[in-house]
Amino acid sequence: MTALELLAPAKNLACGIAAIDHGADAVYIGAPKFGARAAVGNSIDDIRQLCDYAHQFGAKIYVTLNTIVYDHELDEAQKLIDQLAGIGVDAILVQDMGLLQFMNGKPFEIHASTQTDNRTADKVRWLKQVGFSRAVLARELSAEEIAEIHREVPDIELEVFVHGALCVSYSGICYASQHSFQRSANRGECAQFCRMRFSLVDADGEEIEHERYLLSLKDMNQSDNLDKLIEAGAVSFKIEGRLKDVTYVKNVTAAYSERLNAYIRKHADQYCRASKGRCEYTFTPNLNRTFNRGYTTYFMNGRQPNIASFDTPKAVGEFVGKVKEIRHDSFNVAGTASFANGDGLCFLNQDRQFEGFRANRVVGNRIYPFKMPAGLRPGMSLYRNNDQEFERILSKPSATRKIPVSIALRAVADGFELSAEGVTVHFAAEHQIAQKSPRENLVRQLSKLGDTIYECQEVNVPDDFNYFIPNSQLTDMRRQLVEALVQPQRQVKQAKVGANPGVDKLSYQNNISNRQSAAFYCTDELSAYELKGGDGPIMQCRHCIRYSLGYCVKRGGKRPTWHEPLSLVLGDGRRFRLEFDCQHCQMNVYASTR
Repeated sequence: MTALELLAPAKNLACGIAAIDHGADAVYIGAPKFGARAAVGNSIDDIRQLCDYAHQFGAKIYVTLNTIVYDHELDEAQKLIDQLAGIGVDAILVQDMGLLQFMNGKPFEIHASTQTDNRTADKVRWLKQVGFSRAVLARELSAEEIAEIHREVPDIELEVFVHGALCVSYSGICYASQHSFQRSANRGECAQFCRMRFSLVDADGEEIEHERYLLSLKDMNQSDNLDKLIEAGAVSFKIEGRLKDVTYVKNVTAAYSERLNAYIRKHADQYCRASKGRCEYTFTPNLNRTFNRGYTTYFMNGRQPNIASFDTPKAVGEFVGKVKEIRHDSFNVAGTASFANGDGLCFLNQDRQFEGFRANRVVGNRIYPFKMPAGLRPGMSLYRNNDQEFERILSKPSATRKIPVSIALRAVADGFELSAEGVTVHFAAEHQIAQKSPRENLVRQLSKLGDTIYECQEVNVPDDFNYFIPNSQLTDMRRQLVEALVQPQRQVKQAKVGANPGVDKLSYQNNISNRQSAAFYCTDELSAYELKGGDGPIMQCRHCIRYSLGYCVKRGGKRPTWHEPLSLVLGDGRRFRLEFDCQHCQMNVYASTR
């Protein structure tokens, strides 16, 4: 039986608990330092509390230590790893190979972060030999490519992203933020270079596109492709979003949990969930009603058009209808959507710019904005990027997670035994013959699991059980059984670090930033871009601007009329040369010039 894991993000303890309550089998969260989202570190005590909560359900907690580390930080990193080992974390995500020696023999697994650029079977095989039990694959891979990696390296777990924001560059080898703003994406300080507005010019200075978001991708949504990912060999399905708020975590986790459960119901002889518990929600999960830039399945089925959002890097949200009649202070909408005061709405104006506004007052399908947007016209498509009613529902307790149990009572020579989920509690007591059938009262009393994380499915009492047990004693028996059940049934695995089996060629893209990492790679050079720069590309992208504009020379697009090389130009005049590597179906972005 293969266990499938839904992996949810947590920027803090509250988000982590919400993720578990809404169906996550595992949660990933940042440590106080060295996480790839520097803005959302968490205290050791908060992570410990999250571990304790998750382990009740057999769910796991993974901690991100997936930045590169400098020499002066190694002692601090070692201390942090030792602290995490002492609080019961289940795995640590790593980018910097210099940290591995601190982890050998520790009571957790080591996962290779997507920051280690995991896109080939050779790389995943190398990671397995080094000691990683799981590889988080590059977001750009297709189902076919994932399946090929699984066929070639079947003895390592594969984790894949299924939802959320997309980096335009392969993760771990993006240096655009460091180059342009001295903020390293490999240090958790990405400046969102890919969400900026660029003009596209050719070698003669002719402008092809004027100030558009040419590197900004839509958000990933693989909710309809879980079957393909499972059949390709992935076992963990990761939701992006350690910067997102708790309402996003609740909705997206619940939506994917329901999809995963539906697949497992159809293949119950092959798959199960990786944790215990059944969730009930006070809302209907809906991915369109939460933060998104528009959705794409990216490269799941090979190269696809319309993966980028050239008009805005911001949340577009859910299409809610067409603008119909406009008055001086209001307008109405043709469609079936209902609106609420305070809804955030937006539209694409005639200059191909998104304009946003708030609904001050709503009467039926007529909306009265705080201020009428100047660019709004009849017939325009309207989108809702902030759904007040949905947010209100999700701001309250919105899910319960319970573990169904069957309780069994039986008499033994010196008393009674109460059992559930493989746990048995013994009670010494005299046997008193009941004056009437005790069954109804026994079932009623033992079923009362109240506000615990358990719900009683049934109480099994032998047909010949005819003993009287006082209600006070039944209450005590039930309490002791629950206390025994909530003891974490955690299987502790130990990190086993192997030697580097060799790397063909070292470059700045190995991100070697400390002496331990250099020793691991058998070199004396600290070659990380953050320390020395580099002559190669500052981004490697599977997204191709030429393809997106309809000019792919490999797939029979329109014949380009421009002279290459093309360049992206920021508003301040900096130019970034583009290289189209058609052999590898890749676009490279090079450092800026004036």
